[in-house]
Amino acid sequence: MPQDPRTFDLVVFGATGFTGRLVAEYLQSTHGHGGALRWALAGRSLARLAAVRDAIGAPATLPLIEADASDTTAMHALARRTRGVLTTVGPYQLHGEPLLQACAAAGTDYVDLCGEPAWMAQMIARHEAAARQSGARIVFSCGFDSVPFDLGVCFVQHAALQRFGQPLAQVQGQVLSMKGTFSGGTAASLLATLEAMGRDPAVARTMADPFALTPGFRGPPQPDEPAARFEPAAQAWSAPFVMAAINTKNVHRTHALLGHPWGTDFVYEERQLMGAGIDGELRARGAARTARLQNLALGFAPTRALIRRFALPKPGQGPGPQERENGHYRLRFSGTTAQGQTLAALAEGQRDPGYGATSRIVTECALSLLQDVPRTRTAGGIWTPGAAMGLALLPRLQERAGLRFSVED
Repeated sequence: MPQDPRTFDLVVFGATGFTGRLVAEYLQSTHGHGGALRWALAGRSLARLAAVRDAIGAPATLPLIEADASDTTAMHALARRTRGVLTTVGPYQLHGEPLLQACAAAGTDYVDLCGEPAWMAQMIARHEAAARQSGARIVFSCGFDSVPFDLGVCFVQHAALQRFGQPLAQVQGQVLSMKGTFSGGTAASLLATLEAMGRDPAVARTMADPFALTPGFRGPPQPDEPAARFEPAAQAWSAPFVMAAINTKNVHRTHALLGHPWGTDFVYEERQLMGAGIDGELRARGAARTARLQNLALGFAPTRALIRRFALPKPGQGPGPQERENGHYRLRFSGTTAQGQTLAALAEGQRDPGYGATSRIVTECALSLLQDVPRTRTAGGIWTPGAAMGLALLPRLQERAGLRFSVED
Protein backbone atom coordinates (compact mmCIF):
# COMPACT_ATOMS: atom_id res chain seq x y z
CA MET A 1 0.00 0.00 0.00
CA PRO A 2 1.53 3.39 -0.95
CA GLN A 3 2.39 5.70 1.92
CA ASP A 4 0.12 8.71 2.39
CA PRO A 5 2.22 11.75 1.34
CA ARG A 6 -0.04 14.12 3.28
CA THR A 7 1.15 14.89 6.79
CA PHE A 8 -2.21 16.15 8.05
CA ASP A 9 -5.90 15.39 7.72
CA LEU A 10 -6.95 18.96 8.49
CA VAL A 11 -5.22 22.32 8.83
CA VAL A 12 -7.05 25.23 10.49
CA PHE A 13 -5.85 28.33 8.64
CA GLY A 14 -6.43 31.59 10.49
CA ALA A 15 -6.24 30.00 13.93
CA THR A 16 -5.08 33.24 15.58
CA GLY A 17 -8.28 35.09 14.59
CA PHE A 18 -11.32 35.13 16.86
CA THR A 19 -13.35 32.50 15.00
CA GLY A 20 -10.28 30.48 14.05
CA ARG A 21 -9.34 30.23 17.70
CA LEU A 22 -12.85 28.99 18.55
CA VAL A 23 -12.49 26.33 15.85
CA ALA A 24 -9.12 25.28 17.28
CA GLU A 25 -10.54 25.18 20.80
CA TYR A 26 -13.44 23.00 19.65
CA LEU A 27 -11.15 20.64 17.74
CA GLN A 28 -8.91 20.29 20.76
CA SER A 29 -11.88 19.47 22.99
CA THR A 30 -13.23 16.83 20.59
CA HIS A 31 -10.11 15.38 18.93
CA GLY A 32 -7.18 16.52 21.02
CA HIS A 33 -7.02 13.68 23.52
CA GLY A 34 -5.63 10.62 21.82
CA GLY A 35 -7.79 11.02 18.72
CA ALA A 36 -6.80 9.75 15.32
CA LEU A 37 -7.24 13.09 13.59
CA ARG A 38 -3.96 14.54 12.35
CA TRP A 39 -4.43 18.28 12.52
CA ALA A 40 -2.43 21.49 12.70
CA LEU A 41 -2.82 25.22 13.20
CA ALA A 42 -1.69 27.70 10.55
CA GLY A 43 -1.37 31.46 10.38
CA ARG A 44 0.99 34.37 9.83
CA SER A 45 2.81 34.28 13.17
CA LEU A 46 4.36 31.26 14.89
CA ALA A 47 4.44 33.14 18.18
CA ARG A 48 0.72 33.89 18.05
CA LEU A 49 -0.06 30.33 16.95
CA ALA A 50 1.92 29.00 19.91
CA ALA A 51 -0.05 31.30 22.23
CA VAL A 52 -3.33 29.91 20.84
CA ARG A 53 -2.05 26.37 21.23
CA ASP A 54 -1.25 27.02 24.88
CA ALA A 55 -4.53 28.84 25.52
CA ILE A 56 -6.69 25.98 24.21
CA GLY A 57 -4.79 23.39 26.25
CA ALA A 58 -3.28 21.60 23.27
CA PRO A 59 0.02 19.74 23.72
CA ALA A 60 3.27 21.31 22.57
CA THR A 61 3.43 18.59 19.91
CA LEU A 62 0.43 20.03 18.00
CA PRO A 63 2.08 21.22 14.75
CA LEU A 64 2.13 24.89 13.80
CA ILE A 65 2.52 26.19 10.24
CA GLU A 66 3.65 29.75 9.52
CA ALA A 67 2.04 30.91 6.28
CA ASP A 68 0.73 34.22 4.97
CA ALA A 69 -2.47 34.27 2.90
CA SER A 70 -0.81 36.52 0.30
CA ASP A 71 2.20 34.21 -0.15
CA THR A 72 1.30 32.00 -3.10
CA THR A 73 4.28 29.69 -2.59
CA ALA A 74 3.37 29.17 1.07
CA MET A 75 -0.27 28.46 0.17
CA HIS A 76 0.73 25.78 -2.35
CA ALA A 77 3.13 24.22 0.16
CA LEU A 78 0.40 24.16 2.82
CA ALA A 79 -2.18 22.63 0.47
CA ARG A 80 0.18 19.82 -0.53
CA ARG A 81 0.72 18.81 3.12
CA THR A 82 -2.90 18.15 4.10
CA ARG A 83 -6.03 16.33 2.99
CA GLY A 84 -8.23 19.27 3.96
CA VAL A 85 -8.10 22.94 4.92
CA LEU A 86 -10.57 24.89 7.05
CA THR A 87 -10.00 28.60 6.55
CA THR A 88 -11.46 31.47 8.54
CA VAL A 89 -9.24 34.12 6.93
CA GLY A 90 -11.49 36.77 5.41
CA PRO A 91 -12.66 38.89 3.79
CA TYR A 92 -12.15 36.13 1.24
CA GLN A 93 -12.32 38.56 -1.66
CA LEU A 94 -9.21 40.21 -0.22
CA HIS A 95 -7.30 37.22 1.17
CA GLY A 96 -8.89 33.99 -0.05
CA GLU A 97 -7.96 33.24 -3.65
CA PRO A 98 -4.31 32.09 -3.23
CA LEU A 99 -5.30 29.33 -0.80
CA LEU A 100 -8.36 28.28 -2.78
CA GLN A 101 -6.30 28.13 -5.98
CA ALA A 102 -3.62 26.08 -4.22
CA CYS A 103 -6.19 23.59 -2.91
CA ALA A 104 -7.82 23.29 -6.33
CA ALA A 105 -4.43 22.54 -7.86
CA ALA A 106 -3.34 20.07 -5.16
CA GLY A 107 -6.57 18.07 -4.89
CA THR A 108 -7.03 19.27 -1.30
CA ASP A 109 -10.48 19.59 0.25
CA TYR A 110 -11.39 23.10 1.39
CA VAL A 111 -14.16 24.61 3.54
CA ASP A 112 -14.69 28.23 4.52
CA LEU A 113 -17.16 30.66 6.05
CA CYS A 114 -17.57 32.80 2.96
CA GLY A 115 -20.66 34.97 2.66
CA GLU A 116 -19.37 36.95 -0.32
CA PRO A 117 -21.35 35.79 -3.38
CA ALA A 118 -19.62 38.02 -5.90
CA TRP A 119 -16.24 36.51 -5.00
CA MET A 120 -17.73 33.03 -4.94
CA ALA A 121 -19.06 33.52 -8.48
CA GLN A 122 -15.60 34.62 -9.61
CA MET A 123 -13.96 31.59 -8.00
CA ILE A 124 -16.42 29.21 -9.68
CA ALA A 125 -15.53 30.70 -13.05
CA ARG A 126 -11.79 30.66 -12.43
CA HIS A 127 -11.10 27.47 -10.47
CA GLU A 128 -13.92 24.93 -10.75
CA ALA A 129 -12.33 23.23 -13.77
CA ALA A 130 -9.03 22.77 -11.87
CA ALA A 131 -10.86 21.41 -8.81
CA ARG A 132 -12.74 18.90 -10.92
CA GLN A 133 -9.52 17.74 -12.54
CA SER A 134 -7.57 17.40 -9.28
CA GLY A 135 -10.43 16.02 -7.17
CA ALA A 136 -10.41 18.95 -4.73
CA ARG A 137 -13.78 19.50 -3.09
CA ILE A 138 -14.22 23.23 -2.43
CA VAL A 139 -17.18 24.01 -0.16
CA PHE A 140 -18.19 27.61 0.51
CA SER A 141 -20.44 29.07 3.23
CA CYS A 142 -20.08 26.43 5.94
CA GLY A 143 -21.17 28.59 8.88
CA PHE A 144 -24.48 30.13 9.96
CA ASP A 145 -24.51 31.42 6.44
CA SER A 146 -25.56 29.21 4.91
CA VAL A 147 -25.74 25.74 6.51
CA PRO A 148 -29.01 26.03 8.52
CA PHE A 149 -30.79 27.56 5.50
CA ASP A 150 -29.24 25.38 2.80
CA LEU A 151 -29.81 22.19 4.81
CA GLY A 152 -33.22 23.40 5.99
CA VAL A 153 -34.48 23.54 2.41
CA CYS A 154 -32.92 20.14 1.63
CA PHE A 155 -34.53 18.68 4.75
CA VAL A 156 -38.05 19.94 4.07
CA GLN A 157 -37.83 18.88 0.43
CA HIS A 158 -36.69 15.39 1.45
CA ALA A 159 -39.65 15.18 3.84
CA ALA A 160 -42.04 16.35 1.10
CA LEU A 161 -40.78 13.72 -1.34
CA GLN A 162 -41.27 11.04 1.31
CA ARG A 163 -44.73 12.23 2.31
CA PHE A 164 -46.21 13.38 -1.01
CA GLY A 165 -44.00 11.73 -3.61
CA GLN A 166 -43.29 15.16 -5.09
CA PRO A 167 -41.26 18.21 -4.10
CA LEU A 168 -42.38 21.60 -2.86
CA ALA A 169 -42.62 23.97 -5.81
CA GLN A 170 -41.97 26.95 -3.56
CA VAL A 171 -40.39 27.32 -0.13
CA GLN A 172 -40.21 30.28 2.23
CA GLY A 173 -37.49 30.40 4.86
CA GLN A 174 -38.44 32.37 7.97
CA VAL A 175 -36.22 33.50 10.82
CA LEU A 176 -38.56 33.08 13.79
CA SER A 177 -36.11 34.24 16.44
CA MET A 178 -32.41 34.87 16.75
CA LYS A 179 -30.13 36.05 19.53
CA GLY A 180 -26.58 36.77 18.48
CA THR A 181 -24.09 39.32 17.26
CA PHE A 182 -22.41 40.51 14.08
CA SER A 183 -18.88 39.14 13.81
CA GLY A 184 -15.98 41.43 12.98
CA GLY A 185 -15.14 39.18 10.04
CA THR A 186 -18.70 39.42 8.71
CA ALA A 187 -18.59 43.19 9.06
CA ALA A 188 -15.28 43.37 7.20
CA SER A 189 -16.70 41.17 4.43
CA LEU A 190 -19.77 43.42 4.15
CA LEU A 191 -17.65 46.54 3.80
CA ALA A 192 -15.34 44.88 1.28
CA THR A 193 -18.35 43.85 -0.80
CA LEU A 194 -19.81 47.36 -0.68
CA GLU A 195 -16.50 48.83 -1.78
CA ALA A 196 -16.31 46.31 -4.63
CA MET A 197 -19.84 47.32 -5.69
CA GLY A 198 -18.73 50.92 -5.77
CA ARG A 199 -15.80 50.08 -8.04
CA ASP A 200 -17.55 47.62 -10.33
CA PRO A 201 -21.26 47.72 -11.26
CA ALA A 202 -21.03 44.02 -12.22
CA VAL A 203 -20.62 43.16 -8.53
CA ALA A 204 -23.89 44.93 -7.72
CA ARG A 205 -25.62 42.97 -10.48
CA THR A 206 -24.23 39.73 -9.06
CA MET A 207 -25.45 40.57 -5.57
CA ALA A 208 -28.96 41.23 -6.92
CA ASP A 209 -29.14 38.00 -8.95
CA PRO A 210 -30.54 34.95 -7.11
CA PHE A 211 -28.97 32.70 -9.78
CA ALA A 212 -25.50 34.29 -9.65
CA LEU A 213 -23.97 30.98 -8.52
CA THR A 214 -25.66 28.78 -11.13
CA PRO A 215 -23.79 29.59 -14.35
CA GLY A 216 -25.68 28.31 -17.37
CA PHE A 217 -29.03 28.11 -15.58
CA ARG A 218 -31.71 30.70 -14.85
CA GLY A 219 -34.89 29.80 -13.07
CA PRO A 220 -38.14 31.77 -12.88
CA PRO A 221 -38.37 35.23 -11.29
CA GLN A 222 -37.89 34.93 -7.54
CA PRO A 223 -39.80 36.81 -4.82
CA ASP A 224 -38.17 40.15 -4.11
CA GLU A 225 -40.36 42.01 -1.66
CA PRO A 226 -38.23 44.72 0.02
CA ALA A 227 -41.08 46.07 2.15
CA ALA A 228 -42.77 44.91 5.33
CA ARG A 229 -45.41 42.25 4.76
CA PHE A 230 -48.04 40.42 6.79
CA GLU A 231 -47.65 36.62 6.76
CA PRO A 232 -51.13 35.04 7.17
CA ALA A 233 -49.83 31.55 7.97
CA ALA A 234 -47.62 32.85 10.78
CA GLN A 235 -50.03 35.64 11.80
CA ALA A 236 -47.04 37.95 12.02
CA TRP A 237 -45.32 40.73 10.12
CA SER A 238 -42.08 40.11 8.27
CA ALA A 239 -39.19 42.02 6.71
CA PRO A 240 -36.39 40.87 4.39
CA PHE A 241 -33.74 38.84 6.22
CA VAL A 242 -30.37 40.55 6.12
CA MET A 243 -28.56 37.42 4.89
CA ALA A 244 -31.10 36.41 2.26
CA ALA A 245 -28.91 37.65 -0.60
CA ILE A 246 -26.28 35.09 0.44
CA ASN A 247 -28.48 32.17 1.47
CA THR A 248 -30.80 32.32 -1.54
CA LYS A 249 -27.90 32.02 -3.96
CA ASN A 250 -26.53 29.02 -2.11
CA VAL A 251 -29.94 27.30 -2.04
CA HIS A 252 -30.27 27.68 -5.80
CA ARG A 253 -26.71 26.44 -6.37
CA THR A 254 -27.40 23.38 -4.21
CA HIS A 255 -30.51 22.69 -6.28
CA ALA A 256 -28.57 23.03 -9.53
CA LEU A 257 -25.70 20.81 -8.35
CA LEU A 258 -28.21 18.13 -7.33
CA GLY A 259 -29.73 18.18 -10.82
CA HIS A 260 -32.88 20.23 -10.03
CA PRO A 261 -34.83 17.50 -8.18
CA TRP A 262 -37.35 20.15 -7.02
CA GLY A 263 -38.09 21.26 -10.56
CA THR A 264 -36.60 23.98 -12.74
CA ASP A 265 -39.43 26.33 -11.68
CA PHE A 266 -38.51 26.12 -7.97
CA VAL A 267 -39.01 29.37 -6.04
CA TYR A 268 -37.37 30.34 -2.73
CA GLU A 269 -37.49 33.43 -0.54
CA GLU A 270 -36.27 34.34 2.94
CA ARG A 271 -37.86 36.63 5.51
CA GLN A 272 -37.54 37.46 9.20
CA LEU A 273 -40.65 37.52 11.37
CA MET A 274 -40.97 40.69 13.44
CA GLY A 275 -44.04 39.89 15.56
CA ALA A 276 -47.82 40.31 15.49
CA GLY A 277 -50.10 43.30 15.87
CA ILE A 278 -49.16 46.94 15.57
CA ASP A 279 -45.83 46.42 17.32
CA GLY A 280 -44.81 43.74 14.83
CA GLU A 281 -45.91 45.91 11.92
CA LEU A 282 -43.90 48.87 13.19
CA ARG A 283 -40.81 46.69 13.71
CA ALA A 284 -41.16 45.17 10.24
CA ARG A 285 -41.65 48.53 8.57
CA GLY A 286 -38.73 49.95 10.51
CA ALA A 287 -36.45 47.07 9.57
CA ALA A 288 -37.39 47.30 5.89
CA ARG A 289 -36.93 51.07 5.87
CA THR A 290 -33.56 50.79 7.66
CA ALA A 291 -32.37 48.21 5.15
CA ARG A 292 -33.29 50.47 2.23
CA LEU A 293 -31.59 53.48 3.81
CA GLN A 294 -28.48 51.47 4.65
CA ASN A 295 -28.23 50.15 1.11
CA LEU A 296 -28.44 53.72 -0.17
CA ALA A 297 -26.07 55.25 2.36
CA LEU A 298 -23.47 52.49 2.26
CA GLY A 299 -22.84 53.23 -1.38
CA PHE A 300 -21.00 56.39 -0.36
CA ALA A 301 -17.36 56.15 0.68
CA PRO A 302 -17.61 58.65 3.61
CA THR A 303 -20.43 56.59 5.15
CA ARG A 304 -18.44 53.38 4.81
CA ALA A 305 -15.44 55.03 6.46
CA LEU A 306 -17.52 56.19 9.43
CA ILE A 307 -19.05 52.74 9.88
CA ARG A 308 -15.63 51.10 9.66
CA ARG A 309 -14.30 53.43 12.31
CA PHE A 310 -17.13 53.51 14.80
CA ALA A 311 -20.07 51.18 14.25
CA LEU A 312 -18.93 47.66 13.41
CA PRO A 313 -16.81 45.24 15.41
CA LYS A 314 -13.25 44.82 14.19
CA PRO A 315 -11.97 41.50 12.81
CA GLY A 316 -10.67 39.46 15.73
CA GLN A 317 -13.28 40.80 18.13
CA GLY A 318 -16.28 38.91 19.43
CA PRO A 319 -18.53 38.12 22.39
CA GLY A 320 -17.42 36.37 25.54
CA PRO A 321 -18.14 32.73 26.44
CA GLN A 322 -21.41 33.46 28.25
CA GLU A 323 -22.80 35.52 25.36
CA ARG A 324 -21.83 32.81 22.89
CA GLU A 325 -23.49 30.09 24.95
CA ASN A 326 -26.67 32.09 25.57
CA GLY A 327 -27.33 32.77 21.90
CA HIS A 328 -29.82 30.82 19.82
CA TYR A 329 -31.76 30.81 16.55
CA ARG A 330 -34.98 29.25 15.29
CA LEU A 331 -35.89 28.95 11.61
CA ARG A 332 -38.93 27.66 9.74
CA PHE A 333 -39.11 26.36 6.17
CA SER A 334 -42.62 26.06 4.75
CA GLY A 335 -43.68 25.17 1.23
CA THR A 336 -46.38 24.07 -1.13
CA THR A 337 -46.40 21.42 -3.85
CA ALA A 338 -47.76 22.05 -7.33
CA GLN A 339 -51.00 20.34 -6.15
CA GLY A 340 -51.34 22.60 -3.12
CA GLN A 341 -50.09 20.23 -0.40
CA THR A 342 -48.21 22.01 2.36
CA LEU A 343 -45.38 21.05 4.69
CA ALA A 344 -43.11 22.86 7.13
CA ALA A 345 -39.91 22.06 9.01
CA LEU A 346 -38.01 23.71 11.85
CA ALA A 347 -34.30 24.28 12.35
CA GLU A 348 -33.41 25.09 15.95
CA GLY A 349 -29.88 26.00 16.91
CA GLN A 350 -28.05 26.55 20.17
CA ARG A 351 -25.42 29.23 20.85
CA ASP A 352 -24.70 32.57 19.26
CA PRO A 353 -25.10 32.00 15.49
CA GLY A 354 -22.14 34.15 14.43
CA TYR A 355 -19.57 32.58 16.74
CA GLY A 356 -20.55 29.74 19.08
CA ALA A 357 -22.66 27.96 16.46
CA THR A 358 -20.59 28.86 13.40
CA SER A 359 -17.30 27.60 14.85
CA ARG A 360 -18.84 24.19 15.51
CA ILE A 361 -20.80 24.01 12.26
CA VAL A 362 -17.79 24.76 10.05
CA THR A 363 -15.67 22.24 11.93
CA GLU A 364 -18.26 19.49 11.54
CA CYS A 365 -18.61 20.37 7.85
CA ALA A 366 -14.87 19.88 7.38
CA LEU A 367 -14.83 16.61 9.30
CA SER A 368 -17.92 15.31 7.52
CA LEU A 369 -16.38 16.05 4.13
CA LEU A 370 -13.17 14.23 5.11
CA GLN A 371 -14.67 11.31 7.03
CA ASP A 372 -18.25 10.72 5.88
CA VAL A 373 -18.46 11.66 2.20
CA PRO A 374 -16.68 9.37 -0.27
CA ARG A 375 -15.30 10.85 -3.45
CA THR A 376 -17.47 8.45 -5.40
CA ARG A 377 -20.44 10.48 -4.10
CA THR A 378 -18.95 13.99 -4.13
CA ALA A 379 -16.23 14.44 -6.73
CA GLY A 380 -13.92 17.38 -7.23
CA GLY A 381 -15.51 20.77 -7.87
CA ILE A 382 -16.92 23.80 -6.10
CA TRP A 383 -19.83 22.83 -3.90
CA THR A 384 -22.35 23.99 -1.31
CA PRO A 385 -22.87 22.18 2.01
CA GLY A 386 -26.29 20.96 0.89
CA ALA A 387 -24.90 19.40 -2.28
CA ALA A 388 -21.54 18.15 -0.98
CA MET A 389 -22.50 16.68 2.40
CA GLY A 390 -26.27 16.94 2.26
CA LEU A 391 -28.41 15.22 4.86
CA ALA A 392 -25.43 13.05 5.87
CA LEU A 393 -24.32 16.11 7.82
CA LEU A 394 -27.43 16.23 10.02
CA PRO A 395 -26.40 13.69 12.73
CA ARG A 396 -23.14 15.57 13.31
CA LEU A 397 -24.93 18.90 13.52
CA GLN A 398 -27.49 17.60 15.99
CA GLU A 399 -25.04 15.72 18.22
CA ARG A 400 -22.13 18.16 18.23
CA ALA A 401 -23.21 21.57 16.94
CA GLY A 402 -26.59 21.89 18.67
CA LEU A 403 -28.53 22.25 15.40
CA ARG A 404 -31.66 20.11 15.12
CA PHE A 405 -34.07 19.74 12.17
CA SER A 406 -37.62 18.44 12.54
CA VAL A 407 -40.85 18.27 10.54
CA GLU A 408 -43.52 20.56 11.94
CA ASP A 409 -46.76 18.64 12.49
